[in-house]
Amino acid sequence: MTSTPRGPEEVQDQEVRTLLDERANRLRGRSDNTTDESVLMVAEFPLGEERYAIPLDSLRAALPLRLVTPVPLSQPHVIGVLRYQGQVLAALSLAALLGGHGWRQDPAVLLVVERGDGELCALDCEAIPRPLSMPTTAVEAARAQSEGPVTQVLMSGSRQVIHLIDLPRLFASTSGTRNVG
Repeated sequence: MTSTPRGPEEVQDQEVRTLLDERANRLRGRSDNTTDESVLMVAEFPLGEERYAIPLDSLRAALPLRLVTPVPLSQPHVIGVLRYQGQVLAALSLAALLGGHGWRQDPAVLLVVERGDGELCALDCEAIPRPLSMPTTAVEAARAQSEGPVTQVLMSGSRQVIHLIDLPRLFASTSGTRNVG
């Protein structure tokens, strides 16, 4: 038993249903395309004139820099120490660890990160980082060409370069930081 539209209201209902079906099909098509591309979520922040990022799964907290207690006669990359969830952590200068990059403005934030060996430390930062998704294929291609702790990833679409920091490589390549914190 099929029903045929009889009055103007039934015709309008049928047109609305057809329109909604077409929209639903288009949206299904868009979501199918976006799920094919896997992404790496990162915390992105400025360091001087460049943009840097760390994997979001390594970030534990963002804290104010004023919580740091200076340590006299410490190494140049050590800002001081701070308490975080009952632990004493080393607060380190990210600019010094990366080889002298300068900040545009004085750091105001500490990023509590996992170094890759299960230990936590804090890195100084100009501003609270913002979440950003990076295509995994672009990240893997850039890492294949990089040997150091920083990988330059070209973001498709914006033509912006993001310097992705590999924390385990950074702390393995930096002498003296293994015993800090």
